[in-house]
Amino acid sequence: MKFLARLVTVLTATMIVGVVVIVALLVIRFSGEDRRQPLTLPDNITLPEGASAQAVTFGEDWLALVTRDDRILIYDRTSGELRQSIAIE
Repeated sequence: MKFLARLVTVLTATMIVGVVVIVALLVIRFSGEDRRQPLTLPDNITLPEGASAQAVTFGEDWLALVTRDDRILIYDRTSGELRQSIAIE
């Protein structure tokens, strides 16, 4: 019976330490500065007038850019030329 009581005590202490560690990690993760960096594009990419980037995806030889006005722009990654423009409906 003494062994079982010690086992329960050790398990309780382990769970308390685990909860404290998880809470501490959440506090560290969600506090402080906003670590998000602004979206930057390569220098050779020129967006159409009035468009601003919302998301970007890099392919092997292409670059897909989603704009805030619901378009997907596909650029050549090396030359920066616009290959295709797709309207999102």
